[in-house]
Amino acid sequence: MLRRVNLIKIFSGLLLIFFFVGCGNGDSVKEKEIVKVPEKMDDQVTDNIKAALAFAKSRDGLINDSIKLSQFSLVNSFYAKNGFKGMWSKMEKWNPVADSMFQFIKDARYYGLYPEDYHYKELDSLRLKIATDSMVQMDAVAWTRADLMLSDAFIRALKDIREGRIIPDSMSIISKDNYRDSFFFGNLNRTLVSGNVSEIFRSVEPVNEGYLSLREALKPFVDSMRMQKYLYIDYPYKDTLAFQKDLHERLLQSGIGDANIELPDSSTLSDDVKIYQKRNELTADGKPGVGTINSLNLNDNEKFKRIAITLDRYKQITSLPVSYIWVNLPGFYLKVFDHDTVVLESKVIIGKPTTSTPLLTSEISNMVIYPNWTIPESIIKKDILPALKKDPGYLAKKGFSLVDYHGDAVDPYTVSWSKYKTGIPWKIVQGSGDDNALGIFKFNFYNPYSVYLHDTNQRYLFKNSNRALSHGCVRVQNWEKLAFFIARQDSMATKAGHLPSYNIDSLRRWIADKDRKTVMVKKRLPLFIEYFTCEAKNDKIVFYNDVYNSDEGLAKKYFANK
Repeated sequence: MLRRVNLIKIFSGLLLIFFFVGCGNGDSVKEKEIVKVPEKMDDQVTDNIKAALAFAKSRDGLINDSIKLSQFSLVNSFYAKNGFKGMWSKMEKWNPVADSMFQFIKDARYYGLYPEDYHYKELDSLRLKIATDSMVQMDAVAWTRADLMLSDAFIRALKDIREGRIIPDSMSIISKDNYRDSFFFGNLNRTLVSGNVSEIFRSVEPVNEGYLSLREALKPFVDSMRMQKYLYIDYPYKDTLAFQKDLHERLLQSGIGDANIELPDSSTLSDDVKIYQKRNELTADGKPGVGTINSLNLNDNEKFKRIAITLDRYKQITSLPVSYIWVNLPGFYLKVFDHDTVVLESKVIIGKPTTSTPLLTSEISNMVIYPNWTIPESIIKKDILPALKKDPGYLAKKGFSLVDYHGDAVDPYTVSWSKYKTGIPWKIVQGSGDDNALGIFKFNFYNPYSVYLHDTNQRYLFKNSNRALSHGCVRVQNWEKLAFFIARQDSMATKAGHLPSYNIDSLRRWIADKDRKTVMVKKRLPLFIEYFTCEAKNDKIVFYNDVYNSDEGLAKKYFANK
């Protein structure tokens, strides 16, 4: 019996030598290593893990020709700290925590994640082979790869759930040493002990209501989504012929058009577009405009990408104050939250795609009643300077004044406008009044973009469904309610025995009298201008147009081929 055990040891050792014989010269590793005594499997897996990680160290995390550890550095450090022992199986049997981890990977879409990012196909194939083939069950190579993939999947999932994927590696927690032991290794060790994978992942998720409600609404969406992938059509386009070919191919995917024709003529293609438009309750004009292209692109697969990106955007918001202003650009709305309750909601007009409103976090510092408008240099360069070159009387027609930086007026007819190409050495100002582009009220906050919240003299534009119309500032329909909320907050923050510097009544009086006033805000109200193309409403997910094509760019960068 003793001789038999020794022979097995020698045989196993020889297999291990052959398994990694090519590690030094770049040859591929052996595909099988049979261990016939279950009690010897764990020791063999330990040896294999050490050798496999050494093999992968100089190969960018590749443990064979097809399996790459995406978090190799952390995986390698974790196993080194634990003597390279296998974590997910024991004596040719899965530990219960491995079943839980595999189930999590299988259901990863419920978290806005993709199973294939966590070795789902490879693990699924291995599990099936181990369950149905006794020789694979005795294969130390299979158990070694499974162990490494499960650990890699856990660490990557932990990172993705905690901070998302749309963040550069240089800024990610994976590159921060203080996260290694306490966060990654600590949570992995706790999971291996408790066996409760989902509980650990839930503990690192964001806690803000927007994220939680979207995540809750995601499961029924995933359960009913059609997994078919459709061609994504870039719009606006530069190459007309390429656009028409893509449009024809995409319509064919919806069962519209003749597959025997490589490219139909314009009339036929227009008829095909009309059929699609009628089916989807769009204006059936045969013109593939932005509405039709948005509809073609917003299939379930693309919707899931939007949801995944939105969940990741929420992960960038570490905490929210008690009271704050929330502007969602694609949703064209502003909300004021006070103790988790929406106390005010308003339509907004945001920047055009060519002059997009920037994402930012700031706080309201002061409010101006009947403000002047100092026109930004970008608008002067793009719109006003070309007009002045044609007609120096343009400013007077628009109610604008040309002033130097001392505030003195400059006669536009005395300026040789043709010599200015990119800017001018003066300011252009529109005086306060009902015709002012800023309207009656302006809310200032620090930002490097010279944007602010304000009223408008074009209030009829709030009726538009697409309200990406401004030069970058955010126009607020219910500006008065917002001003009164800020005034109420300031009054409540005034110390007992002191009178507030202003209140709602004084604001009303100054507005009625058309007094130009600047009111300093004592209790500054935090402001978040964000970009979320979907959200949960009444337990269902609603989608907004990707007005700046921001999600499209992120999807191409991070979710290519998905």
